[in-house]
Amino acid sequence: MTLWNGRFSSPMAKSLWDLSESYSFDHVLYAHDIAGSRAHVRGLAHAGLLSGDECAALLTTLDAILREFEDGTFTRDESDEDIHTAIERRATELAGATGAKLHTARSRNDQVATTLRLFTRDAVTSVARDILTLLDALDEVGATDPGAYLPGYTHLQRAQPVLLTHHLGAHAWSLLRDVERLIDARERMNVSPLGAGALAGTSLPIQPAFTAELLGFREPFANSLDAVSDRDFVAETLFALSMVGIHLSRMGEELVLWTSEEFGFATLGDDFTTGSSMLPQKKNSDVAELARAKSGRLVGNLTGLLVILKGLPLSYNRDLQEDKEPLFDSLRHVTLMINALAGAYRSMTFHAETARRAADDPNLVAIDIAERLVQEGVPFRQAHEQVGQLVGEAVRRGGSLLDVVEQSEEFSRFADLFASGASLNARTSPGGSGPAAQTEQAERLSAARDRAAERLA
Repeated sequence: MTLWNGRFSSPMAKSLWDLSESYSFDHVLYAHDIAGSRAHVRGLAHAGLLSGDECAALLTTLDAILREFEDGTFTRDESDEDIHTAIERRATELAGATGAKLHTARSRNDQVATTLRLFTRDAVTSVARDILTLLDALDEVGATDPGAYLPGYTHLQRAQPVLLTHHLGAHAWSLLRDVERLIDARERMNVSPLGAGALAGTSLPIQPAFTAELLGFREPFANSLDAVSDRDFVAETLFALSMVGIHLSRMGEELVLWTSEEFGFATLGDDFTTGSSMLPQKKNSDVAELARAKSGRLVGNLTGLLVILKGLPLSYNRDLQEDKEPLFDSLRHVTLMINALAGAYRSMTFHAETARRAADDPNLVAIDIAERLVQEGVPFRQAHEQVGQLVGEAVRRGGSLLDVVEQSEEFSRFADLFASGASLNARTSPGGSGPAAQTEQAERLSAARDRAAERLA
């Protein structure tokens, strides 16, 4: 039996039922729907719409239904279109006429909106905490060899040497922005729609502020039409998750490069790599490739929801049922990505000597010569041109920049800049990649992480 069967003379056609039912995916909301229903019951009693005994009976019934879900004994009836009707149907079976009062002063519209906000609020908190765990993994990798360094790249061409801790710190800062975005989204979604009804509120004397406080919302809705139709919080969450995915994809791409024979900067543990069905010698960084690929799935979920939302008139439309599967999917896959990459980094062996040799490429000293000339009073553009000519000569000779510098009467005084690690150590500016700048950076990163953890608490 549907919630509206009194209006209709025939049951829903099977093809429409198959299109409409959402229990198959929204059953995961059971705990949050029951939490919303518990608050609603207490709100009805507070408004004098339920007696004390009725309130107690319904709360006991909802607790019993929650236990059925948790121990796996809840049975879906063939008439249960979604998780919300399933719970109300079961409450009526257990509590009889009192159970039938559960939906007083409530529409499925404000019920669904409340349940989904409660679920999403918890979910973004969980994802943000997982990201902080990934930050711990990056920190552990850097701590294994604080002096390790490698080439930094622009256009995937060697540019300047950077400490490994500096490089991993760049990922950490981007991930911290993701945490902040998730927390900000959580704050904006922390408004209760419960009490908005179908779209215009109710004539019954409910108090939305009362139930909002019970559910831990910052405040109740201000406009009932907006309350039941707003899915900004889902779109914003999907955007934040997409950005997490983009950052994880970049990290995955980097691990693919680092673990290749051509780079040779790192090796992942056997427990985070796969083999080949044909080639016995292969050790593949599939974990990184899958993290890279799944970002497209996250972006697709965001795009799909935005297209659904773009043309909907006020207030509620059934189109909004399509908000849940992309949200559930993105939450699941971004969590898989975070946890797998955290494990991959912890399994990683960084080949510091290979990376050091690449970072000590003589061509990477070009900017150091130019900056030494600037310190001597040469305008930077002139210094850039002079050093560029030296690099060009080295290319034409088929030799190294060091050879050209040592053989030049004018520039041989700069040969000391080619010592191993000298270019790295010269990067002393605040926020830069050299050792001298790392202490402040580590302190700032740690403080930012602590602030994020405090906001999550």
